[in-house]
Amino acid sequence: MNWLNTILLLTVAFLAVFLEATISGLRHLFGVQVDLLPSLIVYASLSTGLVTVALLSMCGGLWFDSLSANPLGISVLPLFFIGFVIQTYRGLILREEAFAQLVLGLAASAGAPALTLLLLLNAETQPLIGWLSIWQWLVMSLVGAAVTPFWFRFFDRLTHALSYRPLGQTSFRPDRQIKRGRM
Repeated sequence: MNWLNTILLLTVAFLAVFLEATISGLRHLFGVQVDLLPSLIVYASLSTGLVTVALLSMCGGLWFDSLSANPLGISVLPLFFIGFVIQTYRGLILREEAFAQLVLGLAASAGAPALTLLLLLNAETQPLIGWLSIWQWLVMSLVGAAVTPFWFRFFDRLTHALSYRPLGQTSFRPDRQIKRGRM
């Protein structure tokens, strides 16, 4: 397991949740608070292991819930479910294709609020649901789909910049015998 990817993902998730809560440009412009965690879960489940997906969904969900009106921990299960499903079928998914990234980002960004709403309704809370919720769900899904390919490029460049590069081939053959000393 590469702990650099895990640490980078958790740091970016913390910063994303913090910036979502503090920067309110899209919230005032479109009336929607975007959620970037489902698109991060898509990247994590296609690039890392299940432990990283579980850590990201747990920490990211708790951070998101602590800064929102959600009950604490309600976002963890939908994020983990999305990450687990993508992790299970990642051998069938074309990771490098931008269209596949867009579709997975759209599905994850649409599925996470729907699953969270289902959990909220089963927890007998009264979420605010109206016709404006459909608009908010649509904008959240489209923004999440648009951000997903960015995460792939960003983390690929970041890990390329921060990790070591393997040495190239030497000019000597490995089966060559070197004799030292006098002839």
